[in-house]
Amino acid sequence: MLWVPDWPVVAALAGAGLDAHVPAAVLGARSGGGSSAGHTVVAVSAVARAQGVRRGMRRRQAQERCPEVALLAADDARDAREFEPVALAAETVVAGLEVARPGLLLLPAGGAARYHGSELALAQALVGAVAARTGHESQVGVADGLLAAVLAAREDAVVPPGGSAAFLAGRPVGELVHAVCDPAGVAAVREAAGLWWRLGLRTLGDLAALPAASVQARFGDLGAWAQRLARGEDLRPPARRRIEEDLAVAEELDPPALRVDVATFAARRLATALHDLLAVRGLACGRLRITARTAGADLGGDDVGGDAGEGAVLERVWRTDDAAAGGMSAARITDRVRWQLEGWLTAASARRGGESDPVVAPIAHLALAAEDVVPATTHQPGLWGADAGEGERARRALGRVQGLLGGHAVLTVELQGGRGPRDRVRLVPFGTEGGAGRDPGLPWPGALPSPAPAGLPDEPVPARVLDAAGHDVVVDARLAMSGEPAAVACGGGRGADGARDVAAVTGWAGPWPLAERWWSAGGGARRVYLQAVLDDGRALLLAQTGGVWQVEAFYD
Repeated sequence: MLWVPDWPVVAALAGAGLDAHVPAAVLGARSGGGSSAGHTVVAVSAVARAQGVRRGMRRRQAQERCPEVALLAADDARDAREFEPVALAAETVVAGLEVARPGLLLLPAGGAARYHGSELALAQALVGAVAARTGHESQVGVADGLLAAVLAAREDAVVPPGGSAAFLAGRPVGELVHAVCDPAGVAAVREAAGLWWRLGLRTLGDLAALPAASVQARFGDLGAWAQRLARGEDLRPPARRRIEEDLAVAEELDPPALRVDVATFAARRLATALHDLLAVRGLACGRLRITARTAGADLGGDDVGGDAGEGAVLERVWRTDDAAAGGMSAARITDRVRWQLEGWLTAASARRGGESDPVVAPIAHLALAAEDVVPATTHQPGLWGADAGEGERARRALGRVQGLLGGHAVLTVELQGGRGPRDRVRLVPFGTEGGAGRDPGLPWPGALPSPAPAGLPDEPVPARVLDAAGHDVVVDARLAMSGEPAAVACGGGRGADGARDVAAVTGWAGPWPLAERWWSAGGGARRVYLQAVLDDGRALLLAQTGGVWQVEAFYD
């Protein structure tokens, strides 16, 4: 394995034209999502890490640790595009490499190590070639098995033959995420690792020691995949039947595609066709080979994987995940083809002098091939959760409703910046990108503290807050309360007449004021918030405006 540390940051700095010594962090979607996913640090440069910035931090936390940190957006296409020169540099030393993911290359070590004299000499040649041609620092690890090789690369180590199981035995089960080739599969592997940790399987050695049949029965294909990696074995077990033929699809582009986005339309058709071929035959592939021929190329020529000028045949192999760790859907195949086309053409443009237009020659032929094809294992969907497919069925149903009633007939909630619970959400048409709302990452002084309420009524419900004597509790301009809250009457009920909507207060917090746009001619909005827990199990967020209380929201 050849690994370029902190590749998302390295690619982001290169794309932004910043020097490597600038402290930087990449903000993106955290595995598992969340309302703050777009403002979470997912990769950190070594300079920023030395100043205390860590993955998983929020934007403001990173800026507090390092005020001069450059915060850059995550971009998978940019990462793949900028990584193509690294692959080309490694290809000058070892042929037949595979891109596991941007920043990580899988290379066959046997023949190349004999040619260079040793595995250590091969590693030195690879690191030197990448540094000389791209200026990037890299590390190389050698081991039996995918996971062992990845972790060896992170330590710049060579694991002797047969020593991968011992090398992995003492490592936490969470290290399995490093072997996932597609970021979309990280969440499933991380969730499984958390389950194993809670069950007492703390290390990869603990997982490897279990009977394989029991792991398969209890944890399914994902468990079998993880155990094979933990034992230092091949990603897929040896086939006990005739190896399936590689499946390939191709298309001539007439007229040749002058831009990457035009070629991507053809790539989408090919990706769907290839995925359908695999699905119909019940097969899975271990590698995806992408081949593009530019106008004027001779299929029998030797210019494979070289320049993207006229008469070039470009080829690259991508490693795919096991079906248990996410597999390779048509959309993922399309993404990789698009990234690879951008990488080829951008790299060719840089070698030719850095023209503004990255397209050097039109693409006349595009082909995809599924290699290392084996029978797919049987996978039983779950009764609930993401595996059951109800999410995709719901999306299709909502799309049909939009087709009948219009795009604005189906709305979804989007988080935005604000102080009150009603200000922090807005409705946008389903399936569209927002972007026009207030930025939730900005500071909002006086905002409602965490946790957020679980629900909002359609309209604020009139309420009365009563003290122990049954008098209304009023908060004056100095935030002084006329008495401690003892009961809350919702819907305008009075405490003295024994109304059924009156409940005793068992706990409360506040009050705290909120004054918005107090400088405006209209006076803005002034209100006071109070949180109250009632004896009937309800927890309410109450707001007083002009001496009148209302129920703004409720908590679980």
